[in-house]
Amino acid sequence: MTDSCASCRKAPPEATLKRCSKCQTTQYCSRECQKTNWKQHKKICDSQAAAQHDRDDIPSPPKGCEAPITQPFARLRKGTYLHDRPEKDVYKLLIDAYRLRVEDEFAATGEADEDSIYSGLVEDGLEGLERFLDDAEYVRGLLPSWWGPQKRQACGAYGLGGDAFSDLAKPVTKSDIVRHYGDPQFHLQLRRLAETICGDGPVGQNGFDMRQMLELKERSGQEGPVMRLRWR
Repeated sequence: MTDSCASCRKAPPEATLKRCSKCQTTQYCSRECQKTNWKQHKKICDSQAAAQHDRDDIPSPPKGCEAPITQPFARLRKGTYLHDRPEKDVYKLLIDAYRLRVEDEFAATGEADEDSIYSGLVEDGLEGLERFLDDAEYVRGLLPSWWGPQKRQACGAYGLGGDAFSDLAKPVTKSDIVRHYGDPQFHLQLRRLAETICGDGPVGQNGFDMRQMLELKERSGQEGPVMRLRWR
């Protein structure tokens, strides 16, 4: 689907698009545009939502991990997102959550920490990942039971050559994440994981409403017209 408003046809960077909260498919640049287009959109909204719901029990991501999981947003809420996964999957998810978090913060502010590759002062983001892992270890129950100093060291080493994609020396974008893992919402999983670890979203944003909507979608789908939107 073309990335443009279904009503006025504005597209990024002219407009910031949000998706219909029910079908998670059609995009709008404002609440007004969604209201204007609702009479036309409601004819296809239910079918699009049903198609999305049919995929709720399909393991995510479809590629890029050794052992994908179902209902990831519910597991994020429960704090078990990293549990019962192969070690390499945990390393990848932590590394890529950190990399995407750094990208989001740099995109939002134009600033970077000295230990970030965006600063131009370091060759890789290992020191930044170490701070990220400090925060992750502080969140009770977030990391799997087998995690410890040796596994933490292995995680850092994995980001320095253990995987061609999850490379701490390379930047990553939302599009890179979606393309590599094959799930159009996988970047939201990593952002939620980073939010849990860091305590909030980039530049203090809070993703609570988005997470509740995605978890509701996993469980049952929504009834009736929904006018609330989410950020892309």
